[in-house]
Amino acid sequence: MPKLDRVREELDALLPQSSWVKNRSIAVLLPCYNEVAAIAGVIVDFRSALPSAAIYVYDNNSTDGTAEAAEKAGAIVRRESYQGKGNVVRRMLADIDADIYVLADGDATYDTSAAGRLIDALVSGNLDMVIGTRTGGGPDAYRRGHQWGNRLFNRIVTHLFGDAFTDILSGYRVLSRRFAKSFPVTSSGFEIETELCVHALDLKIATAEIELPYGARPEGSESKLRTYRDGARILWTILMLYKELKPFRFFGASGVALMLASLGLGAPLIATFLETGLVPRFPTAILSAAIMQLGFLCMGCGLVLDSVAQGRREAKRMRYLDLKSVAVKR
Repeated sequence: MPKLDRVREELDALLPQSSWVKNRSIAVLLPCYNEVAAIAGVIVDFRSALPSAAIYVYDNNSTDGTAEAAEKAGAIVRRESYQGKGNVVRRMLADIDADIYVLADGDATYDTSAAGRLIDALVSGNLDMVIGTRTGGGPDAYRRGHQWGNRLFNRIVTHLFGDAFTDILSGYRVLSRRFAKSFPVTSSGFEIETELCVHALDLKIATAEIELPYGARPEGSESKLRTYRDGARILWTILMLYKELKPFRFFGASGVALMLASLGLGAPLIATFLETGLVPRFPTAILSAAIMQLGFLCMGCGLVLDSVAQGRREAKRMRYLDLKSVAVKR
């Protein structure tokens, strides 16, 4: 029997893409809002690339017939009433059970034919997330403001959480079941991609990136991303995640700044006191002492919250480890 198993493994290695097709269920997740111009083509392309996959379209209050077009194209159509991509992804990951999740957009900008490559990298490397990073496309696909913002947010995340990703805002990625089912989604909008990446960095989850071509939307399809509004929300999300996941650094920096300000105000008073034995400016002395107390309070809050964050991290890690890896056949 062991010899027969070895023969089967050798045959699987010779068959292209057998490592991710055999004995694994695949779900393609397409959150959509007013994508009637593109969604049918995206479904057909994913069906061609992943014949055995179940394709789910979650309609997010569309008014242009997106749900009808998706259903006609053969997708499993469901609806999410809470507006925002993050809300849709939360519902998708909660409702759908699969071994591998392919998360993409319904705007026909991503290379659907590369889905097999992403899944193969996930399974062969025993990873939990593989991101299709965007290359090319020109200004029609990738507006200059979006390019600049993407580079900025990548640098901020790298500085705050660690270096692992070059395109944190890509909407094309493959997730393992244990990643999807242990990921506590809190975002409501386009911040969801940032949250996915930061979650992986915080738990030190195995990930990879593969460069893929990025195209322009088809005629009649418009981007729902608002450069400044959504950019501000993404930046705010990064700062809040930093506060939640690394509270000692967050509050410690504030504490150090307050202490330095207190010393700056109090140094002349201390020098005068040492020379004359008098404190001539009581209001300044009181203000300096109060600021120093605030500094110590920030440091204390940071220490306490850091212990809380560590406990939450351990709980998330244990939930993650409780699920089987994608390399383990069911």
